[in-house]
Amino acid sequence: MDISIVSPIYKADSIIDELVNRIQKSVSSFTNSFEIILVDDGSPDNSWLTIQENCKKDKNIKGIKLSRNFGQHYAITAGLEKAIGDYVVVIDCDLQTDPKYIYDMYQKALNGNDIIYTKIISKSHSLFKNIVSKLFSFLFNYLSDSNFYYSNNSTFTLLSRKAVNAFCSVRDSHRMYLLVLHWLGFKSDYVEILHSKRLSGKSSYTIFKLCELAVDGIISQSTKLLRVSIVIGFVLSFIALLVLTLILFMYFMHGLMQGWTSIICLILLSTGIVLISNGILGLYLGKTFEQAKSRPLYLIDELANF
Repeated sequence: MDISIVSPIYKADSIIDELVNRIQKSVSSFTNSFEIILVDDGSPDNSWLTIQENCKKDKNIKGIKLSRNFGQHYAITAGLEKAIGDYVVVIDCDLQTDPKYIYDMYQKALNGNDIIYTKIISKSHSLFKNIVSKLFSFLFNYLSDSNFYYSNNSTFTLLSRKAVNAFCSVRDSHRMYLLVLHWLGFKSDYVEILHSKRLSGKSSYTIFKLCELAVDGIISQSTKLLRVSIVIGFVLSFIALLVLTLILFMYFMHGLMQGWTSIICLILLSTGIVLISNGILGLYLGKTFEQAKSRPLYLIDELANF
């Protein structure tokens, strides 16, 4: 089979039919040997029923229903492990990235590239959201020792069979799809794409979920947070020595001066830094504990057309 298209589905029952139509229209323009894999990531709506209806119409459309909501990156992993194409495309279900670019990605892959990324020219978000996204990218790259993650990156990607097999061999229990791809290090290229408004509904990624995903990515990618906490500890210790020197100087020059407010503030600051450092260490220990349990990355409830 020439190509597989994997799409994680969550709260998208009103979009699936249009998604399938656009993918079929795009891919059938250059090959008839393809499959579409729709992964229902524990959607609370009728997404699985809609997937089953599409599977009944066309046996090249396949469905995977996970036992619960594991998350986008785990749903992508499930699709990649079931895909049999020589090349595999991963695309979000919201149609903000148009399947029409699959042909351009496929052509670049035929030139010997194992991974084709997409870079969004301009996102159809508000100015505030774009600014926050760029700031987040800067902080994420700094804390994760990475120079890869940018606000205009997209999960819309194409992988060769070699890249797919390598990706599936990575069993990190906490993962970010693009960071794992970047870690693989195969020859890559990119295609510039336009970003459209969501066809319907709203993104399921709340601010809390995005922060949680960022923490997972940073901790799984780097130990820099631990090093930062050590640096903060040394800086505060140095400041404390300077303050102690100043206090001793004031004592011998002017006698003991009362300063309960400053002492309490220093105690609270030091306690806060200690708690933050312990919390960072606890996060790493917690993630290590999750990895050590070696649970499956996901569980499949039902399959359609496999």
